[in-house]
Amino acid sequence: MRKVEVVVVSDLHLGTYGSHAGEFVDYFSSIDPEIIVLNGDIMDIWQFKKSYFPPDHWEALKCLMNKAASGSTVYYLTGNHDDALRRFSEITLGNFHLLDKLVLTLNDKKHWFFHGDVFDASVHHSQWIAKLGGKTYDWLIRLNRFINIIRSKFNLSPVSFSKKIKSNIKKAVQFIDDFEHTAIDLAFQSGYDYVVCGHIHQPKINLIRRGQQSLTYMNSGDWVEHLTALEYDQDQWRLYDHLQQFVQDTARQFNTSSSTEG
Repeated sequence: MRKVEVVVVSDLHLGTYGSHAGEFVDYFSSIDPEIIVLNGDIMDIWQFKKSYFPPDHWEALKCLMNKAASGSTVYYLTGNHDDALRRFSEITLGNFHLLDKLVLTLNDKKHWFFHGDVFDASVHHSQWIAKLGGKTYDWLIRLNRFINIIRSKFNLSPVSFSKKIKSNIKKAVQFIDDFEHTAIDLAFQSGYDYVVCGHIHQPKINLIRRGQQSLTYMNSGDWVEHLTALEYDQDQWRLYDHLQQFVQDTARQFNTSSSTEG
């Protein structure tokens, strides 16, 4: 079992057809983290149905509870799909903490963790639209899996409909760009060294420089399409990709994703 100091996962969306709960259990069973940050949308309360919560979804919950029982400190940060839990925020039960946001100091660096839906106007002002979009997204994922099963029979590589839609619709691309810039601006203003989000299902580690200041923006991605997590160990952050079965370290990521802002 691989030891890590901190692991960050988000957007598991348990209770939906798109959730790769089985793969999540495989991954979490392979690591021994000291701190677990669940950065929102772990349970999809918006789309929860009594008729659909398969065994591997229960196994994912049991896996998380077992980690807490084994001594891992678990921070569950609420997201928009599990926002019903926000009425219970600030509750602590043993090693388990339910919060809306979290600040941790790691190696003398201040890390700010939160889901990120506070930047999404549709969530707060037109929630029914956001919920409809969530249901449409879930059906799109189901259709995508069916198509990829057929493609595999013809030895064709899998495709991702949602990735193609996001990359080809200007508004979706602009939303992701605005989301990241807003998180970065607020983190700079607040004096944080790292800002860590979920919500937009876009895994990333990006070093931002503004004059003499620098800040690292990170997003843990999701367990619907990308199957990614962030890991911290030996003073270094890494992006874990379960589909590719590798851990990408921050140094290599910075060489390709660093940016300088004026």
